[in-house]
Amino acid sequence: MRFFSRALMGLFLTALTLGLLATAGGAIFGALQTRWAEDGMAQPTRERVFSAQVVTVTLGTEVPVLTAFGDIRSARTLDLRAPAEGTVTYLAPGFAEGAGVAAGDLLLTIDPTEARAAQATARADLREAETDLADAESALALAREDLAAAREEAALLQSAVTRQQDLLERGSGTAAALEAAQIQAVNARQAVVGRRQALAQAETRLAQAEITRDRRAIALSEADRALSETDLVAAFSGVLSAVSVTEGALVARNEALGRLIDPDALEVAFRVSTAQYARLLDEAGRLPALPVTVALDAFGLDLRAEAVLVREAGSVEAGQSGRLLFAEITAPRGLRVGDFVRVEVAEPPLDGVARLPATALGSDGRVLVVGAENRLEAVPVTLLRRQGDDVLVSGEEIDGRQVVLARTPVLGAGIRVAPIEPGAAAAPAEADEDIALDPNRRARLIAFVEGNTRMPEEARARLIAQLNQDTVPASVVARLESRMGS
Repeated sequence: MRFFSRALMGLFLTALTLGLLATAGGAIFGALQTRWAEDGMAQPTRERVFSAQVVTVTLGTEVPVLTAFGDIRSARTLDLRAPAEGTVTYLAPGFAEGAGVAAGDLLLTIDPTEARAAQATARADLREAETDLADAESALALAREDLAAAREEAALLQSAVTRQQDLLERGSGTAAALEAAQIQAVNARQAVVGRRQALAQAETRLAQAEITRDRRAIALSEADRALSETDLVAAFSGVLSAVSVTEGALVARNEALGRLIDPDALEVAFRVSTAQYARLLDEAGRLPALPVTVALDAFGLDLRAEAVLVREAGSVEAGQSGRLLFAEITAPRGLRVGDFVRVEVAEPPLDGVARLPATALGSDGRVLVVGAENRLEAVPVTLLRRQGDDVLVSGEEIDGRQVVLARTPVLGAGIRVAPIEPGAAAAPAEADEDIALDPNRRARLIAFVEGNTRMPEEARARLIAQLNQDTVPASVVARLESRMGS
């Protein structure tokens, strides 16, 4: 029993001694770390150099492209409406949505029975009027001959009166004979007046017959037109759209049956702001015939067509702003009426400008250029246009200088950078200087690395091997001492 009690007491004292030694070792190591940290704070820090992509700017001439959106319209469209009311008795086999028709093709026919009956009646009435006109012309000719005969008879009777007067003056005639001759002359003159009245009536009847003939001719022309309107004919070559009629349907007059569109006479209508419109005007204040590109986005396969700016809307609609422009499409391949397209208008060229990525321009209207000792400088520029992800700027201070392509939060005026031209390899970083460590400094660094349990074992072994060499890179020493200081 005594042996076991002494053995337990010895084990207890041994454990207590080991615990005291561990506590003392931890206190000594903490004091050493504090001392090492104080020594490390006095190490000089080196300036950090950032890599930046730059481009050498050369001011030149750029053609801005105005981008807008619009819809395709047809410059030649005809609404197909029922010219008469009735039943559709014939419908062309190709009268369907999207079908192509040629000029003069018969599209449909509305029941022409009533129109034909009206035409026949009007033609008969015209023949009757022409007959009456011929009768009036004959009566007028007879009335003229009758009047001429009456005038001859009156002239003869007047001669007889004169002869009787001569005989009476010579004593050979009698007063009764003279009186009888005078009575006959008066009756002859009255007959002439009657014949003149009959001639006037014949002339009036002829005029009325001509008027009736003209009215019947107009009625026949209207009947012919009504009959021709029972047929709907294509006015020009094109394609059918919005077809809404079937054979046997009862249609009303002027009812919409479809639409005829000329697919080769397309134009695009798009709206631009007033400022953009002002930039398109020439020196005379007119809209020039600028080239236009029309693009229809089709899931990566764009349908493109060339167009020419032709006109602008004459007024601004209520609730709208800017200007509505129209461009005539020269070769509308694959485009259809109603397509929503992107429009690109080539503006007049600008001189003395540079094209840069939009990321190079800051919100303050400045760009970063590389100055002396590769330090950045903020230079103001004038923003002229935004072209998608690019900007067009002007400024004499950036001509021939290197401009940073993308501004980041770490880049600013005074920052030293390593310029990288597009397409070139990154500039080599400054050579890392190797320094020799004294034994105490080396021991502190090795102890710090060995005590860092968060570091992977392979990285710890690599750092310890590097610290045991005669010279160690200054960047490695500075990084470890900065962590020790924290």
